[in-house]
Amino acid sequence: MPGTHEREATIAAALVLVIGMGFGRFAFTGLYPLMISDHAISVQGGSYAAAANYAGYLAGALLSAVVTGIPSRRLCALAVISTVALLGALALPLPEWAIVSVRGLAGISSAFAMVAASHWLIHDRKHHQGAPALFAGVGIGIVLSAELIALAHLNALTSRAIWLTLAVAAGALAAAAVILQRRADRASAPAPQPLSVRGQADGAQLLAPLRLIVIYGLAGFGYIITATYLPLLVGQVLTATDPVHIWAVFGLGAVPSCFFWHAMHERFGTRRSLASNLVVQAIGVALPVLHTPAAYLLSALLVGGTFMGTATIAMPAARKVAAVVRFNMLALMTAAFGIGQIVGPLMANAIYARTQAFDISLSIAAASLVAGAVLCADLPRNKARSHPV
Repeated sequence: MPGTHEREATIAAALVLVIGMGFGRFAFTGLYPLMISDHAISVQGGSYAAAANYAGYLAGALLSAVVTGIPSRRLCALAVISTVALLGALALPLPEWAIVSVRGLAGISSAFAMVAASHWLIHDRKHHQGAPALFAGVGIGIVLSAELIALAHLNALTSRAIWLTLAVAAGALAAAAVILQRRADRASAPAPQPLSVRGQADGAQLLAPLRLIVIYGLAGFGYIITATYLPLLVGQVLTATDPVHIWAVFGLGAVPSCFFWHAMHERFGTRRSLASNLVVQAIGVALPVLHTPAAYLLSALLVGGTFMGTATIAMPAARKVAAVVRFNMLALMTAAFGIGQIVGPLMANAIYARTQAFDISLSIAAASLVAGAVLCADLPRNKARSHPV
């Protein structure tokens, strides 16, 4: 059982992801339709803002791979403070190009949050079993920000006023995260937690570093169209319902999923659990092409219930094989994910410009997830090798 300091450390790291990812990264998805209604941004501008955010995420991941002199806890503080500032900046009457720029900077902060929080809890604190609670912070952040958006919209606040509300809420959470991390680090780091018996016996289930990076990149491409455009798609069908509530369902599905996929990883190993995760996610990504309310709701549940599960499986799996590489495995995994996320919205925008629909983009995204699942297979020609592939 984890002690008090480990529980505080887990809560602190999860709060970093609540702020940096749930608010800083994904609140834009919930506010995107309202920003269009307020004429703060166009559909095309929103696609560019999304792509800029993901480009910033990639840049932040690469930067965190080379910035080795800054302790992870300080990088977490930098991530949450900068996220709060950038949320507040979107409350200003900015032109579209400036919104795109701010979203790019927010992507850098999000990557710092993901890499630093993961490194601090899993590597520095050696609290491997805290991974599911850590990544559940993303889903919690999506739910909190989405419901704040819905409540503010119900009270007729403009999109800029809602950005300010989000900045204030994130600021309060940031203060709690910084305090809890400082308290946890005052205690000595615990001894490394041993792998479970199943985990020790499951070495054949590990994936080679480069293959794991490719799979994670495909996962980034596969989920991002749903994660960017779902409220916009829902708003075209469910006109009587605020689409941000469907986005909250997406985040709500992510919270327990981290614990479920962690248990799957512990029981069945990396290959089987990750392949299963990607196949379920592919089904969820493809469902909106049916254009029915039930399909959108089930898509939110399935994609929300798998996309952070992918990280819950892949990030600890990356740490297990990190000893055989000479680069920052967590940072490059995050970078590969970021590349997939940049390509997704740009492709979707180009296809939308021609077809005025996202069906083709969603089908391609689902296929990429299936391809990632196939890559999880233990290919016969590699079974004779002594190292994990």
